[in-house]
Order: sequence, then C-alpha cells, then structure tokens
Amino acid sequence: MKKIYSVLVENRSGVLCKVAGLFSRRCFNIDSLAVGETDTKDVSCMTIVSSGDKRTIEQIEKQLNKKLDVIKVKTFDTESSISRELMLIKVKYNKTNRRDIMEICEIMHAQIVDMSKNLMLIQMCDLPERTQLLIDMFQSVSIVEVARTGTLALQKCNETDLK
Repeated sequence: MKKIYSVLVENRSGVLCKVAGLFSRRCFNIDSLAVGETDTKDVSCMTIVSSGDKRTIEQIEKQLNKKLDVIKVKTFDTESSISRELMLIKVKYNKTNRRDIMEICEIMHAQIVDMSKNLMLIQMCDLPERTQLLIDMFQSVSIVEVARTGTLALQKCNETDLK
C-alpha cells in the first residue's frame, strides 16, 4: 500500500534531517521525497511517498504529527490526488536512432530542451509511472544521465477547500 504525505513544516535548518531520521529509526521506507518553500517563506512543504501495510502507514502519520517542527500532515491516496514528477534525461543519439527518439518524445509528451552533436537533453513532467516508462523506452538507446525530482502532489480540487 502506497501513501502520499503532504507535510507542512517550519522552514529552518535541521527539519529535513529530523523527518528523515524518524523514518530511519522506525525502519520506514521513503519511496520519494521532495521539499520546497510554500507561498510563505517560513513554511516548507515536504511531499513524502512511502509504502507499507496499513499499520505502518498509520504509524508514519502519527509519528509525523508528534514532531515539533511539523505544522500539518495531510495524507493522500493516488485516486484523491494529482501527482507529478519532473525528470531530465540525457541520451546519446546517432543518425539511425535520432528520429525514433524524437517520435518517442512526441508520443510521451516529453520535450527536447537541449541538443549537441550527439546528445539530447529531454524533460518530462508527468506521473511517476510515465516517467519510468520513458526510461524503459530509452533502454535501447544509450542513457547518459537521469535526474528526477520525486513526486509532488496536491489533493484534487474540492469546493470544501474554500471553507
């Protein structure tokens, strides 16, 4: 069972270490972790994807809520949220596979953002499963480097959000 935790925390040094330490001490796995400032400079949002059985998932939320630097914890499942991941992938190309790479990019809605004589830098912002699919599709091509942000997520729009 996978769960997405959106954790609002105080934006100061050491908070990320404390949260990661919580996962480490309790042997909880972090599948993905992304952190950034919110619209308020002194508050950051940590988006953590973790997996485990129902008891583990409940324990993670309880332990996060106990942390002093944690302001608010929300949990989402994949059906009630919109999630995205940004990926940059650098591939080697030649005359024979250049067109194939460009077609894959077009089909997968990925953009070529930089090129040299024999390298392409491609970006994709999509579901984590689709970014992984793009990597799988490029296995026949020489992948030079990959960088992924980790999952970012927000709960789907709801009129009750305005209250």
